[in-house]
Amino acid sequence: MNKKTQLIVLTLILIAVLGGAGILYSRLSAGAQTGQLSSTTASDSSTTAPDSAAPDSQSQASDSPAQESGTAPDAESSSPQEDDSADTQSDIPEAPDFTVVDADGNEVHLSDFRGTPVVLNFWASWCGPCKNEMPDFDDAAARLEGQVQFLLVNMTDGSRETLETAQAYLEETGISAPAYFDTSYSAAIAYGVTSLPTTYFIDAQGGAVARAMGAIDADTLQKGIDMILPPAE
Repeated sequence: MNKKTQLIVLTLILIAVLGGAGILYSRLSAGAQTGQLSSTTASDSSTTAPDSAAPDSQSQASDSPAQESGTAPDAESSSPQEDDSADTQSDIPEAPDFTVVDADGNEVHLSDFRGTPVVLNFWASWCGPCKNEMPDFDDAAARLEGQVQFLLVNMTDGSRETLETAQAYLEETGISAPAYFDTSYSAAIAYGVTSLPTTYFIDAQGGAVARAMGAIDADTLQKGIDMILPPAE
């Protein structure tokens, strides 16, 4: 395969990835407001953050990578409620896979965690709102270890944010939640990330259930987590 053919193939792949990200972004952006959760299913209403947090979130959400901003029933007689649940699940868009690296340079993929609910947070050490919400994410990650997988994906562009600056921030603040580095823009492109922080809540089946743009507080974070945890038995 010559270089020209390789370039064409890579371009087509990039277009396909961006197209998928655009569809996901549109689904999650409908009715989205800063500092609030936006559900991907039409039957779910948006879950809002407490009023007291809204002003701060609205003033902070413009930070972006470019600028700081008895007998079981038969299958045939399944209840309407069960059918509605299946329909709702089918309405949830699939969360795109991506490749990032850990602190040792090992590749990590979102698909590695299929079967476990995931909280995916995009952040940078220069982003004030990101740092404001980070302690809540760290506390929740420790409290829910083994139940929910947290992926704190750093926007490591090699210029404004480097591995060194990101790791220095984590060490200085004592953040122990799992952090990864998007050195190849794989995650940023897959999710069309244009502002920081941005958080996705992904269920165990790999569905992107909800998204939050801008900094969120502990209560809103927990509401998002509750949306992806399996129902209590």
